[in-house]
Amino acid sequence: MSEKTNKNKQNFKKNSKNEEVFLDQTLRPSQWNEYVGQNYIKENLKILLKAAFERNHPPEHILFYGPPGLGKTTLAHLIAHETGRQMKVTSGPAIERVGDLASILTNLSPGDILFIDEIHRLNKAVEEILYPAMESSVLDIIIGKGPSARTIQLDLPPFTLIAATTRIALLSSPLRSRFSGGVFRLEFYTDEEIEKIITRSSELLGAKIDKEARSEIAKRSRFTPRTANYLLKRCRDFAQVNKKDLTQDVVCSALNLLGVDELGLTQSDRKILEILIDKFTGGPVGLNTLSAATSEEEATIEEVVEPYLLQLGLIERTPRGRIATKKAYEHLDFDYIDKEGDQGKLL
Repeated sequence: MSEKTNKNKQNFKKNSKNEEVFLDQTLRPSQWNEYVGQNYIKENLKILLKAAFERNHPPEHILFYGPPGLGKTTLAHLIAHETGRQMKVTSGPAIERVGDLASILTNLSPGDILFIDEIHRLNKAVEEILYPAMESSVLDIIIGKGPSARTIQLDLPPFTLIAATTRIALLSSPLRSRFSGGVFRLEFYTDEEIEKIITRSSELLGAKIDKEARSEIAKRSRFTPRTANYLLKRCRDFAQVNKKDLTQDVVCSALNLLGVDELGLTQSDRKILEILIDKFTGGPVGLNTLSAATSEEEATIEEVVEPYLLQLGLIERTPRGRIATKKAYEHLDFDYIDKEGDQGKLL
């Protein structure tokens, strides 16, 4: 391999790493006025943080929940930035043993923020160690086994636990009740809010984009900032390779190439709807049957695909199974047959 080729590869790796850091860190808002949407949560957090600052005390523990990609992690980083505190980041699956959590807690400095993502995946033994740590800033450790076992308490520095989860129902009631700073649900964004996010992201990426193109990406972004930024980056790549500006036509071509249609449906989404309508005359169809017909796992259909289809009103869940709505027929340009037997050709 030539020296020039090696140098090119090294430069590519270096540039790719820099680009990754740029995208991860720069697209994330670092100030409240840069964070679009979730106004109810922002106002409550500002009061919570200001009150804690005036008392010279760490903010109380906070829990964020909601669908992925709405900004839970970003809010945690914002709180750390606004308070000037150091934040240590981990996740539920990464804390496998009690000793892992004990090591993290004992290495905190006064006022530090501990962020645990996907906290619902903590095992029960680890979760119970958090109770006294959150309430009394102490860590209970059992030394020895059997009759000679004894418990000692280690004092922990004052800290703030910020947790995020996509499945709050899997959190136990004792754990939820200990988030005395507040439990906040993040809502989906409006198209107008998504457009503001795309405008900011495009400026940071150095990608000039017109209003119509922003609107096109926004309406296909599933009301989710993470998806909007993903689509924007892919459209930027498409425009760059084809030496074109980011116009509405270019954005449409790029998104069509990705298989993302006007409603934000992917090929997998449309495949499930098409099979539901074409093979099962619109339903009702049980989840296991639909899974077998589409070669998708039941969990994938139920947790990944269905929520957005339900949100758009393209399917209905009934005791007998899934049913495609008239709107789904219209979107896929199928003949609609209602359950009374009437039929009409959709234009």
